[in-house]
Amino acid sequence: MSQAQTIPTAHIEAKAGEIAKTVLMPGDPLRAKFIAETFLDNPVQFNGVRGMLGFTGTYKGVRVSVMGSGMGAASIGIYSYELFKFYDVENIIRVGTAGGIGGGVKLKDVVIGMAASTDSNYLYQYGFAGGYAPVASYELLETAVGSAKELGTAVKVGNIMTSDIFYHDNPEAYRTWEKMGILSVEMEAAALYANAVRLGKNALAILTVSDMIFTGEATTSEERQTTFTAMLKVGLETAAKLG
Repeated sequence: MSQAQTIPTAHIEAKAGEIAKTVLMPGDPLRAKFIAETFLDNPVQFNGVRGMLGFTGTYKGVRVSVMGSGMGAASIGIYSYELFKFYDVENIIRVGTAGGIGGGVKLKDVVIGMAASTDSNYLYQYGFAGGYAPVASYELLETAVGSAKELGTAVKVGNIMTSDIFYHDNPEAYRTWEKMGILSVEMEAAALYANAVRLGKNALAILTVSDMIFTGEATTSEERQTTFTAMLKVGLETAAKLG
């Protein structure tokens, strides 16, 4: 596939200058719309291609964009690459849900991914002879942890795991990841982190534990709304500090 892309791209219809340097990315495009309408001042839609909604507004006077990523490494791999490569985005903060695995993680905890191990084949393109766990940007990680402390939001920071599989045929397979210190499993961060590292950009995943893999515990829709808001505020405060 050619990388000699111009804007608008095949997946994003924004013109130059319509997307901020920092983008929050939930998986659900309707969640992106909710974030824009609830937290941003004067949000303007910049994308609607394939229903993947994107908006730019301001938060505490700082220009911030929010855009859906879709589900899975393949989807966020496309959108984050185009944002980094063709729209000069510097920082992408994934805000989403995850299944808790280990490290004392409980339902509704906020987890920040310091690194993202994976069972995805997304990383094969780089030609590694061994395994590779892409890491978050330290600047974003440090800023997010500081923002969480200021907000009084407890967070757990550590290694997360990105999976291609939502309905796993053998859920006990995650026990291997648990014993190696993985806090939670989600579906996008490793691809996002890899794109950021490869393109010299910054990425971070801030996640809310919406269910527990081994016990079957899950949050209600009302609880998801409340805990999602706590996570979002950490992401937005981090974006505001980046300027």
